[in-house]
Amino acid sequence: MSMKIKSIRAYLEKIPLTKPYSISYQTFTETEIVYLEIELENGIIGLGAANPFAEVVGETPASTLQHLQNDFLLQLIGRDIKDFPLMIDEVVTHFSGLPGTQAAIDIALHDAYGKYKNISVIDIYKKCIDPLPTSITIGIKEISEMLMEAKEYQKLGFHILKIKTGANVEQDIERVSILLETFETSMRIRVDANEGYTLLQLKQFISSTEKLNIELIEQPLPFNKDLELLSLPEAQKNKLVADESLINTTSAEALSRIGTPFGVFNIKLMKCGGIKAAKQIADIALKSKVNLFWGCNDESLVSITAALHAAYTCKNTKYLDLDGSFDIIESIVSGGFILKDGLMFPNNLPGLGVSKL
Repeated sequence: MSMKIKSIRAYLEKIPLTKPYSISYQTFTETEIVYLEIELENGIIGLGAANPFAEVVGETPASTLQHLQNDFLLQLIGRDIKDFPLMIDEVVTHFSGLPGTQAAIDIALHDAYGKYKNISVIDIYKKCIDPLPTSITIGIKEISEMLMEAKEYQKLGFHILKIKTGANVEQDIERVSILLETFETSMRIRVDANEGYTLLQLKQFISSTEKLNIELIEQPLPFNKDLELLSLPEAQKNKLVADESLINTTSAEALSRIGTPFGVFNIKLMKCGGIKAAKQIADIALKSKVNLFWGCNDESLVSITAALHAAYTCKNTKYLDLDGSFDIIESIVSGGFILKDGLMFPNNLPGLGVSKL
């Protein structure tokens, strides 16, 4: 039985963050999220969302909104939702190089199809792994503030901290050292330098924190310096996570060809263009024996849940960093996932398990 797309609607919301945070080159106080609704003839609404990071992919939420109001989307109206994989391919071709636009449509189509079939998106692809804990991010700030925030997160049940670094390597070493002295084995630590180090600074950070057992180091060097990482020992490379260096399938294949300077790929739907593209990157990583780390921007729980569903259908998924919806207060949607003791559980409702408020 066919079920056609009846209408498509896109709109942008500016949402303040509950607390500002800083990375090595910028401070954020709010986020902009573009929502997409794809309504089927029977009244089912598939929800999508996007907020691409312009510094990484060259697309802004404002331009995403413009693309989602483009006449091209009119040709999806009247199409059968069962053909959603073909529609995603057409969208990727038409909106080439615009991953935020691609992601919003990809996510909404997946949600609509799952709701139509009365199955979760995870069930479309089959679940491979058990629920994992997510890390929670602390931006660059004074040590006293960082410790206060870390203690708050521990009380909320989180067991993994991701610390933003990259502004000053000596201060970074001091900060993570104090954190690990304070929490000992009760909290795991990951760091994210956001391209802030040189190779020499990275080596200094690694040697100075070697005994601290830091779990991962995300994107330490600028993306165009990846080849320098090949000089590091295998054990050190295995802890490195590609973020700005890993955008889409093209960059995933390129990283695999040069000998994989990273042991882990950070997949973000806002970088690669949605669930289908993320699954393709996961397959490339699997062939290269690279683990997966699923990350995010400050995002709607719609796109965070989409990333969670994709993550749990990939057997090389090892890490989650899907905290992007925790610091925003959405008034548009609800549902998605359940957070318990830092672990993320899908709610097992049809589609992504999200609904409009």
